[in-house]
Amino acid sequence: MESRRAKDVQDPSGICLPDPAVGSYTVGIAAQIPYIREEILRVDNMPRTYIAHLDLDCFFVSVERINDPSLRGKAVVVGGSATGRGVVASASYEARKYGVRSAMPTGQALRLCPNLIVVGGHHGEYSAYSQRLYERMLKVAPVVERASIDEMYLDFTGCESLYGNDLPAYMKEVQKLIKTDFSLPCTIAMASNKLVAKIATDTVKPEGCIYVPHGTEEQFLSPLSISAIPGVGKKTADFLNRKGFHKISDLQAVPLKDMVDMLGAHGGWIHQASHGRGSSTVGAEHTRKSISREETFPEDISRTEELEKILFALVESVCSTLRSHQFKSRTVTLKLRTSGFETFTRRQTIEPTNYDPTIFCSAKELLGKIHDGRKPIRLIGVGLSNFTSEAQAELDLFPKSDKHEKVMQAIDRLREKYGDESIKIGTV
Repeated sequence: MESRRAKDVQDPSGICLPDPAVGSYTVGIAAQIPYIREEILRVDNMPRTYIAHLDLDCFFVSVERINDPSLRGKAVVVGGSATGRGVVASASYEARKYGVRSAMPTGQALRLCPNLIVVGGHHGEYSAYSQRLYERMLKVAPVVERASIDEMYLDFTGCESLYGNDLPAYMKEVQKLIKTDFSLPCTIAMASNKLVAKIATDTVKPEGCIYVPHGTEEQFLSPLSISAIPGVGKKTADFLNRKGFHKISDLQAVPLKDMVDMLGAHGGWIHQASHGRGSSTVGAEHTRKSISREETFPEDISRTEELEKILFALVESVCSTLRSHQFKSRTVTLKLRTSGFETFTRRQTIEPTNYDPTIFCSAKELLGKIHDGRKPIRLIGVGLSNFTSEAQAELDLFPKSDKHEKVMQAIDRLREKYGDESIKIGTV
């Protein structure tokens, strides 16, 4: 399938556009900016592409509601401490009615919605749900790409006859399957490319399903706000608003050159996006490069013993995620931020492992090198990288006992079922 498509190059928003070096497209005037072109024409023998964007609605909250049905229908957020520096990671739609949003300080969210329920969260469980759903979707579509823990792209190109030549209707069946088998609400949009599908998803959330027919991309995008385009953040939107651009139709009405003159290469990307031109290449799963967790404290902490307790909990979380991907890590990174916003990071290379106590020993040693027990600390974090698969790590001249691994797998299963706080292991 990939051999029948043009290669892609990366644009500033993270979504790819066709590469003019491949002869499958007609290139416009902006040869100096590789991913900009006035006109993109598919060759006659290329099949129509059908790309679905699947977005899990308020995913973390949805998982918490599976564990505790009493949370259904209530204003709920998953986030940090209700006081101090905690932030909202996920907000239910009942909470959003009050103006509560992700990344908002939890204290501010409580002021906006006094009856808000704040849940600490079970990040290992969220990863497990995401992985199971991804594996299930691989049985639904030939190619699936995870964009994040709660969204993925599915490529149904060439599958029309398998689903009664009505892929949009089949998207509703996929939506029902996810709700029935996983108890997770989701929104699905199908379009000719990833960009339009992603934008369309946001227009029908929550639990919506929409199809943007081929050839109607510009018409569909025209009435939407310019901020609907990925890569148009607040500063860019404010700048364009001052120039008289409010709707995507305003962007569609100006020549490419005007946008490039205003915003350079990024302006070229925005112009192309306004016309619904984006990548239709869905990539298979990429190997994750790092896993990290960090915590910002409501009040600064100086005592090393307190920091070590928090550090161990963070290590448990990253190791659980590491094992869920069947990885082992060779590099441990510690991050500290002081009350004066100085940030320190230290790394250490170790033998490949996903065993909590071993990784904690490394992180604890790094903490001792940075922190003298006197400076007030406002944030601590731990990261794992330089991965190897469990199978590769076991190709050792001296095979290690799998006793520890079996114990940790059993602990992971208990945490997945009963929550991260259900079982703890001692520090060393």
